[in-house]
Formats: sequence, structure tokens, C-alpha cells
Amino acid sequence: MCGIVGYIGGQQATPIILEGLKKLEYRGYDSAGIATLGDGESSIRRSQGKLINLENMLKDQPLAGTVGIGHTRWATHGRPSEINAHPHKAGPVILVHNGIIENYLQLKEQLKQAGHTFKSETDTEVIAHLIEETLRTEADFEKAVRQTLARLRGAYAVCILNENDPGSLIAAKLGSPMVVGLGEKEFFVASDIPAILAYTREMVFMEDGELVIFRDGTAQFSTIAGAPLDKKARHIDWSPMMAEKGGYRHFMLKEIHEQPRAVRDTIAGRLLEDEGDVYLEDLQFSDDQLAAVKRIVIIACGTSWHAALVGKFYIEGLCRIPVEVDIASEFRYRNPVVDEGTLAIVISQSGETADTLAALREAKSRGAMNMAICNVVDSSIARESTGVIYTHAGPEIGVASTKAFVTQLTALYLFTIRLGRACGKIDADHGQRMISALKKVPGLLEETLKLNEYTEKVAKKYMNARDFLYLGRGKNFPIALEGALKLKEISYIHAEGYPAGEMKHGPIALIDEDVPVVVLVPKGSSYEKTLSNMEEVITRSGRVIAVCSAGDEEVRDRAETTIEIPSFDEDLDPLLLSVPLQLLSYHIAVLKGTDVDQPRNLAKSVTVE
Repeated sequence: MCGIVGYIGGQQATPIILEGLKKLEYRGYDSAGIATLGDGESSIRRSQGKLINLENMLKDQPLAGTVGIGHTRWATHGRPSEINAHPHKAGPVILVHNGIIENYLQLKEQLKQAGHTFKSETDTEVIAHLIEETLRTEADFEKAVRQTLARLRGAYAVCILNENDPGSLIAAKLGSPMVVGLGEKEFFVASDIPAILAYTREMVFMEDGELVIFRDGTAQFSTIAGAPLDKKARHIDWSPMMAEKGGYRHFMLKEIHEQPRAVRDTIAGRLLEDEGDVYLEDLQFSDDQLAAVKRIVIIACGTSWHAALVGKFYIEGLCRIPVEVDIASEFRYRNPVVDEGTLAIVISQSGETADTLAALREAKSRGAMNMAICNVVDSSIARESTGVIYTHAGPEIGVASTKAFVTQLTALYLFTIRLGRACGKIDADHGQRMISALKKVPGLLEETLKLNEYTEKVAKKYMNARDFLYLGRGKNFPIALEGALKLKEISYIHAEGYPAGEMKHGPIALIDEDVPVVVLVPKGSSYEKTLSNMEEVITRSGRVIAVCSAGDEEVRDRAETTIEIPSFDEDLDPLLLSVPLQLLSYHIAVLKGTDVDQPRNLAKSVTVE
């Protein structure tokens, strides 16, 4: 998501930090800022928009100092604006932060009662005030930071300065990336390698729960609790482009591997486990309003439409409210039946998809309640919707959507819990079970990503096929559609997704020994039926690639190839099934030599009808 750069040493900090932030522009951002320390005083410059705005500001209002921190912000809490841009300051404390603080509202209320006044809408400013408050009773800067971090719940990477300790810089991380660069009595810290690769190639990768303090030409690493650590540097010989991609060959592969983090960020701060409910901070609807919903229309395009289809299964199955799923480009041209008893949900990664925006306006004009599931704070769709669930996937550079898709599924599941609790269809016990299952998803996604090398071998076996079929039942049918779309998008192989039970109604005529058929057959309520459909493919010499639950001997014995995912909750299987299909498409495309990140004829955000 956001980008962090910090410097302490003998050089002027501002040029180093600004250049480092430019190297992180690929991550996406909506505002930027820099703070430096010199002669015991801090100076801060912040600007909304692109870095050129900050750069022009610095020409007129330069910053001096050999200690500094900088940040590019991708909005999560609070709209994009100068006041919400980092760095944030409270008393002598200045900091930048990546991540999401789950308990910031409680901490903010406590700090207000203690007399603190807040200027921004961010969760980050709470950390600065909390350190300032702690410094009133604990004068030692390092100890005050440790005590503060111990009170935070959520994810963070922070760089912190103190006007009263101008020779020090503290950095710490929990759940957000951070790397330290070692120089000759100078040190660099960043959220990603590209920012500091021009200055040093000796890097120390910080792990969760670690802290480093730079002081007097030394870097002292420890746990946040205070236990000393002996960290070893690693020499990085990546090219600048490899560094931007985190060492991955393509942005798409990097983003596939970011999915555990993306799901963690999407659920962070939203799970009310004791109540079996969720907190959706920007939804704007009361329980009474949600309970009054008689019908739901979910509107989207492409990959987001596939997420919407899964959402239909969630909402209808658990909340018992009828759901219709519409392709945005068709919605407003068919005189849709929408009224004040209808909730229109629009889904868009960018929040700028022209057809989806037009459909939102059409639904609003007919009196519908409305909300968006979106990845970009303050985008057009987010601004024009009454309520929003932000997905917190972070910038997605690859045109073929991966992490945005799984976070859309996550957001739909969260909304289902909230809606079900509001309308009385999901009780507290059921909500607790759903939340318990959802919390396991990031770890299970990490486990599923271990299939990467194996999936590459599978790709080599099937890369020369001219046609693929993808089959699934129930909520896994939309994942079959998504798997087929991914293959088409980046490898240019013709592929179709079908409900497995529809094979006899036409697609079965296409099956022969040259057609690989990807069958989604995890254990669950439709397992036996899907197994039967798979057998129909096998008897017609189709080459079955079965994506199944780990240890399924019956599928292993029948399919030509199996890809096994962790056995899990049936409702959340779509998130895990997505990963091997993404990897299969990716590796086939690489083997065929296509432009994976920028496939022909496609754009990341479709802003024309």
C-alpha cells in the first residue's frame, strides 16, 4: 500500500527521501509528505496528489536536516487530503505509518479525554498522540515507543522522530513490510527495497515484532518487548525493476503472493468476535435500514461481476434475501425494476469504471438504497455511494485482477455477516463461527501459495492446448468463470467456464483428448454431483485437472492431474480455489511468452462505456 522512506546520517535527508519516494510510486498513492529534524526543530511539508506537487513545494519551501522521514499515502482512514497526509505530529513526536490500527477509535477517545486534540481523520495520528502522552511519564524516547506499540492492535510499519532526541530515529513493524539499508555510519529504512537500492545494497529485513533504533552511527535491533537481536545483512543484487517487483518476475505474481496480506488488511479492525458481528466503518446504514431491504441488486463488470455472483450465494443462502446480479453495461439499458426497497451494491476495484458508475446513478435515480465495494478511497463511485466497504487490497499494477478479487469476496462475506445480524438471519453463535473461519483465510492462502512451483509444472504439461473448459458448482461456478477469464486475459488461450451440471446442455460436445478440463471439486455439499460430472469428462477422453481438497484419494485416482488445496470451510473455498487458477494462468502465460502485466487490448481501469 503506502510507501515509507527514512534516513539518518551525514547527508541532507530530503533529496534521499524524495528520490526514494519516487521509486515507490508504482505502489500507488494519493498524497505525500516529508519531515526533517535539524537543530532540534522539525519541519514538515505535505501535499495531496502526485509527488511533483510535493517537489514543487520543496523548491519554494526547502527542508534542511540530516534526519528525516517520508511517506506516500494510499488512503484507508480518512479521504485523500493534505491534512490526512503523513507525516503526523503530536507535541515533539513526528511519525509515518503503513498499516491499519484496529483499536484506534478506543485509543482516540481515551486521548481526547486526556486533553488531546486531533487534526486528521487517520488512525495514524493516534499513534503520535499516544507516544506524546507516554512521554509525559516516561522521558526515555525508546521506552515510550515500546510502551505505545504494546498498546496497538492491528498492523503497522512506523518510522518515528522526536524533537527532544534529534539524533535518533526509531522504526518498528508488525504485519507491514520494512527493510533497513546499512551504509557507512548512515542508515536507510523503507517499506520496499527500490526506495533505497541506489544508496546501499546491504539490507536487513525486519520481521514482525521487531524494532530498530538508529543513534550515534549504530543500528540496534531488538524485539518490541526489548530483547536484543543479532540481525544479519543480505546483499541485494536485484536490478531496479526486479526490486520494484519484490524480486518476482512480474507484478501479477507479486500481487498473487500479496493476497494473504490483502485479506488481513480487509478484515483488520472489522471483526467483533464476542458479538458475532462486524464493524463496517463507512457503510452508513442502521440495522433498521438493513432489515428493511427486500431485494438486492449487485452490479459489476468482469472479475468484479464474478465476485458478485459469489456474493449472491452468500447473501441468499445466509440472509434469505433475493439477490440479482447484473452486468453494469447492461443494467441501465433494460429499464430495471428498482425501488426504495432495493439495495443496489456496485463493485469496482478502481472506483472509476464508467459502466458501473452509470449503473449506480441509474439505481439512485430510481430511489434505491446504494453502496459500493471499492479499493480506492474517494474514487468517483465511492464518493457517489451512500455507503462503502473499502477492500484495502492496495494498488494492483497487473491488469489481470488477483488480490482485488479475493478482497472483494472477503468484503462480500463481511457484508453478509453484517446484513444477517441486522435482519436476524444470523445469530451471534453463527456469526462467531463465520468470523472464526474468516480469520483462518490469510494463513490458508499462504499455505495454498506453496503450490506455486507445482503449478508451474502443471502449466508446462498443458500450455499448448488451444481450448480449456472450467467447471464448478454452486459458489464455485463463478470461480470457474474467473479461472477461464484469467487464462483468456493473459495467455490468449480460448477458455470457457460453465456450471458443471450444464455440461450435457452443449459443452460436452467440445470434450476430446485435446481439451483440458479444470474441475473445481473440493469437499462440500456439491462434491458427489461434481465428481459425477468429472467422470463424464473422463469417459469422453477429456484431460481432467482437478482442484480438490488435500488428501482426496478418490479424485487422485480418477483425474489426470490434481491440484490440492487445504480442506476448509465450504463458504470460503472460493478464496482458496482462486489461487491455483491464478497461478496456472500466470505460468501458462509466462511459458507462452505473453506480456503478463500488460496483456494486449486491455486496460486496468475501463473508464469509457
